[in-house]
Amino acid sequence: MTLTADLFFSFRSPYSYLAAARYRAMAEEYDLDITLRTVWPIAIRDPDLLFSGNPNVPRYILMDSMRSAQQLGIPFRWPRPDPIVQNLATREIAKDQPHIYRLCRTGQAATRRGKGLAFADEVTRVIFSGAVDDWHEGDHLSEAASRAGLNFAELEAEAQNDAEALDAQIAENQAALDAAGHWGVPTLVFENEPFFGQDRIETARWRMEQKGLLKR
Repeated sequence: MTLTADLFFSFRSPYSYLAAARYRAMAEEYDLDITLRTVWPIAIRDPDLLFSGNPNVPRYILMDSMRSAQQLGIPFRWPRPDPIVQNLATREIAKDQPHIYRLCRTGQAATRRGKGLAFADEVTRVIFSGAVDDWHEGDHLSEAASRAGLNFAELEAEAQNDAEALDAQIAENQAALDAAGHWGVPTLVFENEPFFGQDRIETARWRMEQKGLLKR
């Protein structure tokens, strides 16, 4: 029996990046279907929650994500450019956001095609691995989409032409995350039980094995 789960995911979250490939590998190894459910980053949906409080919070997130990546053997560098346009000195979020809406809408369009997790894995590798600068230019995203079995031009056209519906689906994803009892990403929800963080993947696997998770 195929088990199903939802992975709530942000394209600006370093922890989402650190989880994506591992959840993708789990879904390929086991009889498991993981649906990617994109949510807006906190910087978009509630900037006061993260960026206007204690300045130690963003500093800690950067330090911890870097050491977590090092421990896991996953290449990591803070994106160039950041998916969120933000003044890091004042922590002010710019009104014009050319990157994050593009990423989230194309991510949701990929989910419509049943390949959201593969798309998120390939795209966040380009954004966070440090292999390239200017990930938003040239063929970087197109090639990442191709590796996930998708046509990026098609995704972008849908993101532009069906933006309102995609945004509504992203809002529904956020509501579903709230209903599951969490607020952060990455969060895997299996049978209404949330598993928050890239360090809860093995715990999620353990729970699924209790429910009959089998290898393919």
